[in-house]
Amino acid sequence: MLTKRRIDIAMGREPADLVLTNGRIVNVFTREVQEGELAISDGVIAGIGPSGTYSGTERIDLEGRYVVPGFIDSHVHIESSLVSPEQFARLVVPFGTTTIVADPHEIANVAGLNGIRYMIDAAREVPLDVRYMLPSCVPSTSFENAGAVLDAAALAELIDDPAILGLGEMMDYPSLLAGDADVLAKINLAAERGKRIDGHAPMVVGQDLVAYRAGGIESDHECSTVAEMQERLRLGLRVLIREGSAARNLATLVSGLTPATTRRCSFCTDDKQPEDILKEGHINYNVRLAIRNGVDPLVAIQMATLNAAEGYGLAGKGALAPGYDADIVVLDDLERCSVREVYKGGVPVARGGTALFTVTAPDTSSVTGSVNVSDLSRERFRLTLTADRAVVIGVRPDDLITDRLLRTVSRDETGHFQPSSDSDICKLAVIERQKGSGNVGLGLVEGFQLRGGAIATTIAHDSHNLIVVGDNDGDMLLAAEELIRCAGGMTVCVNGTVRGTLPLPIAGLMSTETGEHVQEELSRLNRLALGELGMNPAVDPFMALSFLALPVIPALKLTDMGLFDVSAFTFTDINGD
Repeated sequence: MLTKRRIDIAMGREPADLVLTNGRIVNVFTREVQEGELAISDGVIAGIGPSGTYSGTERIDLEGRYVVPGFIDSHVHIESSLVSPEQFARLVVPFGTTTIVADPHEIANVAGLNGIRYMIDAAREVPLDVRYMLPSCVPSTSFENAGAVLDAAALAELIDDPAILGLGEMMDYPSLLAGDADVLAKINLAAERGKRIDGHAPMVVGQDLVAYRAGGIESDHECSTVAEMQERLRLGLRVLIREGSAARNLATLVSGLTPATTRRCSFCTDDKQPEDILKEGHINYNVRLAIRNGVDPLVAIQMATLNAAEGYGLAGKGALAPGYDADIVVLDDLERCSVREVYKGGVPVARGGTALFTVTAPDTSSVTGSVNVSDLSRERFRLTLTADRAVVIGVRPDDLITDRLLRTVSRDETGHFQPSSDSDICKLAVIERQKGSGNVGLGLVEGFQLRGGAIATTIAHDSHNLIVVGDNDGDMLLAAEELIRCAGGMTVCVNGTVRGTLPLPIAGLMSTETGEHVQEELSRLNRLALGELGMNPAVDPFMALSFLALPVIPALKLTDMGLFDVSAFTFTDINGD
């Protein structure tokens, strides 16, 4: 709200609450650096000018350091950080992120609208602006079982909440292209309310992409090649350049940026685990990496701030100018994007990589106790094959896309799959864990190089059933039983023994502990997987496993209903020709 006091401060007639002086202020409108100071009042920037222009109740000398707007993550799943929203804020704010656009479709697939309400409530009191996109695909397809179904009528219950920006990534592009009535109802709901509509279209090109854009889609974060990015930009889609834990597309994509296209691009992390956040940073890492790959520093800062704010209609965000929120990041170095201090609404909230705020955990009773598995036994893991050739999922390092492979496999005398010491093929199982249906989907996977045990998790995008990979049925069963016991999480089993478990009681997706604690425990599990099971060091064990059940990213995935060919968008027989 505009006040006379703000005008008086801007005119120098009244002192500001805070003046940050002797800074190098990055102007993202004109992409230039101005030496001077910022005057802040009631959480808003009231004035900007040469050092010495304003008086203030408090003055802080920045000693020539760079000052940039708070960074914005234009597409993120908080759940993939493995911590609750308030703990997520403590993770990312010290790296300069002050606003995020989150899609809670992970928890929505488990707990429906209750899950979304929990996420909104949990973020209300933290010094991080958390805006949400309503999940468009719960479940992501009809080829798996999730814990909820959210149609347009259900989404209408929350569409007018101030925390909601629009409709989240439309992953079910085949249904949209077919003009499916349920999908169109969701898009029309958002469009009628003037809300944003996000896309998700890996490898969709040509006329299909034209139709996808014509269906109201406004963005895409699934580009993996420059050609894909350019085609989307030409059709008026905004491109969210992703650098997360599993998918790292930034270095490739920024090589194709031009002066004409940078303003239509912003940065996102999508899915990033606490270990990578603590080690690399958050959006400030995207900025640093972009600069390292040839992007002008001021362009990279603009992409991380103004571009994202304008793309999502975030009034008062993304710039340092009169009338804008005083979400401010002080950098020791522009090119390395090394964060010294972070201000949220003019209040210091982080310094030297440490959060200056504490958080209180909200009530989680509506989103716990979500692991409901029935009729599980060792026999449920037996995989019958009719031939010595089988269709196998091929895992790619640092990529969500898998390969469809045809491999020679071993069978025992009864025709059941038998792991071979000279083969890198393991068994994969997806166990429905929401409704106790008893569904177990079985398949084969190559690329983990796992020997002598199993790993399992209740994070299995997007329906988040229980997924386990192993080289013997006993350890696979043991791993599944351990996650049932602790109400969700991650576990490593070796030669009949549970070697380590990270409980994730919030919907089987998130911990109530700090990001640092979760990082330590996850690192321990990864060390066990790599050291005691000999898993492929080029593949992140649990991150890679969690995406093998996602039936909207090519080429081959496994759901609780069976082996799924994403390209054909139908189930496929595991038995090879």
